[in-house]
Amino acid sequence: MELDDRKWTILNAIIRNYLETGEPVGSRTISKFTDLNLSSATIRNEMSDLEEMGYITSPHTSAGRIPTDKAYRLYVDKMMESKDREIKEIKTMLLDKADKMENLLEQATKLLASSTNYTAMVTTPMYRSKKVKFVQLTEVAENSVLVVILIEGNIVKNKVIEVSKEIEPETMLKLNLMLNSFLQGLDLSEINLEIIGKMKKQSEGLGGVVNDVLDAVAQALSEEEKVKVYTSGATNILKYPELSSGDNASDILYEIEEKKELTELMKKDDGDGNPIRVYIGDEVTVDSMKDCSVVTATYELSDGMYGKFGIVGPKRMDYEKVVSALTTIKNQIDDLFKK
Repeated sequence: MELDDRKWTILNAIIRNYLETGEPVGSRTISKFTDLNLSSATIRNEMSDLEEMGYITSPHTSAGRIPTDKAYRLYVDKMMESKDREIKEIKTMLLDKADKMENLLEQATKLLASSTNYTAMVTTPMYRSKKVKFVQLTEVAENSVLVVILIEGNIVKNKVIEVSKEIEPETMLKLNLMLNSFLQGLDLSEINLEIIGKMKKQSEGLGGVVNDVLDAVAQALSEEEKVKVYTSGATNILKYPELSSGDNASDILYEIEEKKELTELMKKDDGDGNPIRVYIGDEVTVDSMKDCSVVTATYELSDGMYGKFGIVGPKRMDYEKVVSALTTIKNQIDDLFKK
């Protein structure tokens, strides 16, 4: 007797249902659990074959069946094969989409949602600490100077500052050299009073200009980033009774749609170096998600850039499965963009 697709689907349903409930599984349960559209009588015949093949057994005289060790072995082997294929699919997808970062992240999020059966989300890349790569001062009018600031990640910020008198070309050149020698490679926390004092001392009477440039640099480095959050599988939460009743579901769906509080949670950097974070119940800072758990994974890019994947589900979520899926995605992103 051969284990064809129909028998495997029924056996898989029996194993999954038994793992979830711990109760023997009957044909009526399987008819609701699968979408084979088979009658209970047909399912009973298939279950009889599966019992004869040694995959299921009856613990007592009831009509329910439970999996045997042989069934568990087959289930685990097929699960591992499926995971290997999934990893290969993820890697292929990431390589194919490497030139379109946001599209890649959206596709990865859809894959996470479908593989976990929860709501998945991802942020666009952010900076832990933005550093100055280059500062250029250029006279644009008699009493106006354009400050061009290049930040890591090739972000360009411009600001026009007013000066009390015209700056000679030679003085402007010296000012540019001095600014870059002091500021290049620094983030906002590293521009301290000692550095500022030395810069003013070497500014040849242009301390006011240095102050204005430093204000422009500070503003550029501290400006709030426009972080996008992509979500997928929002309606998956409706599959869980504790999240789908009353106003609960609409509040959660509204937050997933609006993403305001969710974005703040995803932007949070705990600074402990742990790439995986698990927030349960009251630990979730989003008011409408106190009955949920949120698991996040930090992916790393070059130049101090990072982002986060996340999963939202019930507090009884399959944490092992979620952490495994997030770790796989995170590692694939890390490997791809660190090459």
